[in-house]
Amino acid sequence: MMKQMIMTLLAAVMVSTAAVAQDKDCNKPSEDNNRKQEMVKHRTDKMVEDYQLNDKQAKKLLELNTAYADKMRPPHHGHHGPHGMRGQRPEPPKGDMRGERPEPPKGERQDRRKEMMETMKAYDAELQKIMTTEQYEKYKADMQQRHEKGHKGPHGPQ
Repeated sequence: MMKQMIMTLLAAVMVSTAAVAQDKDCNKPSEDNNRKQEMVKHRTDKMVEDYQLNDKQAKKLLELNTAYADKMRPPHHGHHGPHGMRGQRPEPPKGDMRGERPEPPKGERQDRRKEMMETMKAYDAELQKIMTTEQYEKYKADMQQRHEKGHKGPHGPQ
């Protein structure tokens, strides 16, 4: 009798554990989507503030940023984030003790860069339709400054 009760209890624990684990997996896409929406809203709000966009422009910008949210994500992060599925770091390839990623083939890297540049051009063209000339010029100047900062590194030229 005692053995049967322990087995029943153990089975119940296993079933509930499996149900909770499955429920967490089912919620993952929803959590990712919520995080993406928060990031889009944050970016939009920052641009509205930085470039003094009106309500009509803000609405159009939110639509634009939402449409481009997946297209403007770095391609090497894939759909599971930079560390593979469920935030786990992938194992480094055998023989590579530093854990660095192997370089993608040169043609593939160029293709991804070209695709990203085309996406950015399309985004900028749509953004230019939303902003006034003055707002767009300030945006382009800010992007140029950010680009130059990125190439000099965090501490300036050395």
